[in-house]
Amino acid sequence: MPSRDPEAGEPGKAVQGPKGTGTAPAPESTAGTAPPRAGRTGGRSPLVRFLVRRVLTSLLLALGITLVTFVLTNLVPGDPVAANLGQRALGDPAIVAQWRAEHGLDKPLPQQYLLHLGGVLQGDLGTSQQSHRPVLDDLAESVPATLELAGTAILISLVAGVAFGVISALRRDRLSDHALRILSLIGISVPTFWLALTTFYIFFYRLQITPGSGRIDPGMSPPPRVTGLYTVDAALAGQWDVFSSAIAHLATPALVLALYTIGLLTRFTRSAVLEVLGQDYVRAARAKGLPGRVILFRYVLRSALVPIITVAGLAFGSLLSGTVLVEAIFAWPGVGQYAYKSATSLDLPAVMGVGLVVGGVYLVINLIVDVLYGVIDPRVRLS
Repeated sequence: MPSRDPEAGEPGKAVQGPKGTGTAPAPESTAGTAPPRAGRTGGRSPLVRFLVRRVLTSLLLALGITLVTFVLTNLVPGDPVAANLGQRALGDPAIVAQWRAEHGLDKPLPQQYLLHLGGVLQGDLGTSQQSHRPVLDDLAESVPATLELAGTAILISLVAGVAFGVISALRRDRLSDHALRILSLIGISVPTFWLALTTFYIFFYRLQITPGSGRIDPGMSPPPRVTGLYTVDAALAGQWDVFSSAIAHLATPALVLALYTIGLLTRFTRSAVLEVLGQDYVRAARAKGLPGRVILFRYVLRSALVPIITVAGLAFGSLLSGTVLVEAIFAWPGVGQYAYKSATSLDLPAVMGVGLVVGGVYLVINLIVDVLYGVIDPRVRLS
């Protein structure tokens, strides 16, 4: 016989269930115990755990970058003593021994690396053998110039490349689509150094439309240093003549650098948007009668942003590390110029400092991209 009160909680009572009569155990008391929240483990949200994992991974990669940079720099063929002292000083063993001792080159490589790592952790990248200044001070002057140039180029690339890619995808197989695909192919195919030389020769030397080399006009003084970015510092100081000059000098090399990335982002955005346009939820949104603008921005672009952000992050890193020839042509005093001079003179501390900066930039960009993955797509942070 079934129990008259199936929920009385007494053990051993028969309970009539959907599959017949059985024995129901006594329910445990849950008073004062809150049920666990969905999506939380160990008191941390999935996004926080996702960020912690990425930060720890970045720290391990940063340690690996110091090791790889040190090893590769010391494998470069050539004698830094001969490059810095000259052939005549090589004939005096006392001078050579003193120079090696001053720069720590008389110690075994593992000990040199440990000394280098200890200096990096303390913010000391060594002293440049050419400028006889701390490498960190030299980089503090050259890195903002490259960041200003590469940042402007990637901003132009994102606006133009994503817009062109969306237009090309929405007007598939039409005249505008074919024209944009041809322009993007030209942008990817034209060598950047050739474009920089041609642009500088035509627009500055022949037509005299654009300003010359450097970051501002020769007769102007740099704005008071706050960030190292002339455009930002001039605007903060209210020096609008310096600001306009900095913008004019920045425009041509930034456009030259941006052309390749615009072509790359145009083709990649077109492909990503076309893939999303064929999804069922986009068709369902159209069937519901939603406006095309809502479908584009709320459904299509958000789903296509993850691969676009990946390409944009890699493109920004390549712009920072690939501005050597453009900076040389436009006499832009950035990291590219500094790296070239350091490499030709076998200035090992400066070369390692540049390598650490470039590697650190890639780490920061990848970390930002990973964070954006988790913000845009919840599946990434929950996986």
